[in-house]
Amino acid sequence: MRTLLCATIVMFLLVACSRPKPPEKERPVEPQATQLRDAIQAPIEKAQQVEDQVKAAADAQRAAIEAAEGASDNN
Repeated sequence: MRTLLCATIVMFLLVACSRPKPPEKERPVEPQATQLRDAIQAPIEKAQQVEDQVKAAADAQRAAIEAAEGASDNN
């Protein structure tokens, strides 16, 4: 009786320690945060465009000031 009980316990332990099933074919993770990323990037890109416009306007103003100073120096 003891032998049968020990054999049964060993059999259950062996079944419990069986090899895990291999995972299904791995597939790449689908990006789920694209909307959030786009919502964050949109104002940043707009600010960069405005910055370019401000720099261009500042350069034009600086050129106009230098031209005006040059004209007043010639008088």
